[in-house]
Amino acid sequence: MMNGAVTAAILESAIRNVPDFPKPGIQFKDITPVLGDARLFAGAVDLLIGPHANSGIDAVCGIDARGFIFAAAAAQKLGAAFIPIRKKGKLPFTTIEESYTLEYGEATMAIHADAVRPGARVLLLDDLLATGGTAAAATTLLTKMAAHIVEVGFLIELGFLQGRAKLPGLPVRSIITY
Repeated sequence: MMNGAVTAAILESAIRNVPDFPKPGIQFKDITPVLGDARLFAGAVDLLIGPHANSGIDAVCGIDARGFIFAAAAAQKLGAAFIPIRKKGKLPFTTIEESYTLEYGEATMAIHADAVRPGARVLLLDDLLATGGTAAAATTLLTKMAAHIVEVGFLIELGFLQGRAKLPGLPVRSIITY
């Protein structure tokens, strides 16, 4: 790893806790201090891709929007394609969509219909695993496209929300768990 000195503990100490954002009772995990430090950002990307550095990843998919930050950097380091999985209505070409339930309502994720070839080895990244709905929708899209999901990776996991339960049978890895 290029930034071997950056550990999960160092990243965790840089993440800012913002109480009552975006609403009372939420403890928001602000990753902007990690992104604002080139060494920490590179170290976070290295930790996310570590086990996959030489494993023949074809594409790194990032989940809208903060997942794009890590996935694009990871794709560049791995020499792989970057593929965005976006909120419905944000991609200009023909899409495949997957809806999922939120606490109050529904949301839909989309991917370009030609973004992933069948059998492609895909690493799916996002900044945070909370309840797992968005990640589950993204994995469903990739499964519909016959991609081989090598891993679903997160910088942060809020373990008490049990989001992993929505990703059964998939290899899930988080760098920091609260």
